[in-house]
Amino acid sequence: MNVLGIETTCDETAAAVVAPGEGGRGRILSNEVLSQIAEHAAYGGVVPEIAARAHVEVLDRLIQRSLDQAGLRLADIDGIAVAAGPGLIGGVLIGLVTAKTLALVARKPLIAVNHLEAHALTARLTDGIGFPYLLLLASGGHTQLVAVKGVGDYVRLGTTIDDAIGEAFDKVAKLLGLGYPGGPEVERLAETGDPERFALPRPMLGRREANFSLSGLKTALRIEAEKLAPLSSVDVADLCASFQAAVVDVIVDRLRVAMRDFAEVAGHPTALVAAGGVAANGAIRRALSAQAGEAGLAFVAPPLSLCGDNGAMIAWAGIERLRLGLVDDITAPARARWPFAEPKAVA
Repeated sequence: MNVLGIETTCDETAAAVVAPGEGGRGRILSNEVLSQIAEHAAYGGVVPEIAARAHVEVLDRLIQRSLDQAGLRLADIDGIAVAAGPGLIGGVLIGLVTAKTLALVARKPLIAVNHLEAHALTARLTDGIGFPYLLLLASGGHTQLVAVKGVGDYVRLGTTIDDAIGEAFDKVAKLLGLGYPGGPEVERLAETGDPERFALPRPMLGRREANFSLSGLKTALRIEAEKLAPLSSVDVADLCASFQAAVVDVIVDRLRVAMRDFAEVAGHPTALVAAGGVAANGAIRRALSAQAGEAGLAFVAPPLSLCGDNGAMIAWAGIERLRLGLVDDITAPARARWPFAEPKAVA
């Protein structure tokens, strides 16, 4: 079973071919990603119109490159998976229309994949872990703690009530005048800063529900920065380190609550999994690994190349769904919003 995956939900254009491998893992035959960082850098963030036009310009060639690298023709593909949302609707439409056209011409099954579900299942692609597992899904637009019980069976244990973790990193970077994308810049500077210099708050610590709130932390950092303006390079590094340390503390606390709630809805987890762009942050990875060790769980996070948006995770989600006969027809819609996990029932 060879599945082509197409991803165009934000500012990466991606195509990949994945096949089932040994031990429940996937085998990545190709994984082509073209980033649009250069196109958006001048604006300090993603411009939807620019992103959509960039997808149009390169997607056809990228798909062909992915097939060539895999040594396959379109006729050799067993299914075409595409991220049908959530995301910037212009980009989502480009990928979905392209996938529908290929599926019709080649007479192949179409699998409309939820982009978030693809992130959630990446640990099975890379490590072949079994269900159920506890997932921290953290990116520029999403922060969720989820019980992953099976393909299409997800319970949301907690989410953010304001900023996503990645969004907060990017906003802090912009506030401090750092480059784009901001998250990696904050992490880089935090490595040389003093995380104890600024007494920043840890929002939601000790709360019964496993939700996050980061807007107050971001505001507290802005107030500290305004007190010191103009900022020296040492000030900026210390602010980054203090902010990152606060985020790590919040994640660990919220994770402990989610572990307790997980037992109520899914029993004992096979692993703690991190996915999404924020999973590339080294400090967060180390904290999650330590927390998993304390709980006697394996910690699984994708390699850095699979933390961001990519076609391999879409293709793998397509394989998971195709195995169960979960295919879509030509009417599958593009969705700017598409929740993939049901909230935990309130006791």
